[in-house]
Amino acid sequence: MKRINVLSALLLLVLAAPPAARAADPGPCDLPEAHQFDFWVGSWEVHAQGRVVGHNRISRILGGCTLLEEYDTSPRPYAGKSFNWYDPTDGRWHQVWVDNGGLRLHLTGGLADGAMVLAGERVQDGAPVTDRITWTAAADGTVRQHWETSGDGGATWATAFDGLYRPLAADGEVR
Repeated sequence: MKRINVLSALLLLVLAAPPAARAADPGPCDLPEAHQFDFWVGSWEVHAQGRVVGHNRISRILGGCTLLEEYDTSPRPYAGKSFNWYDPTDGRWHQVWVDNGGLRLHLTGGLADGAMVLAGERVQDGAPVTDRITWTAAADGTVRQHWETSGDGGATWATAFDGLYRPLAADGEVR
């Protein structure tokens, strides 16, 4: 009986210990693949066609398992948010985007030639549309986001948005 109590106490100590204190396999958020999109983490001033079109903040949340995107175009009243995560069960990245204009995107994909490429299908005006968004990090610290759409199953593509993300310093100035 005494031995069972000692074993029970040891088991409780192991289970109550913080994850870092336990010698365990890395969790899904610790996998190298779960950090492939880290180049996008930060605060950004977004430029398109030579002018500032918005601000975006990408932060790691939920214990580092998810990237939260918070985009706004103040003073213009457009805003949107996305959740981005790596799913080790299917080996792909996922994004769910929602904006205040009613757009909902469900994208999946992964790293291809050093760029994050996510794509998905939706219906617009009763017709299927394919969205493909590519994020590419540059040596100067900027990130290009190129969003393309196709209404013919990917035979042809049109640019919906081509933005350059410039990193912001803590004081809100472009670096």
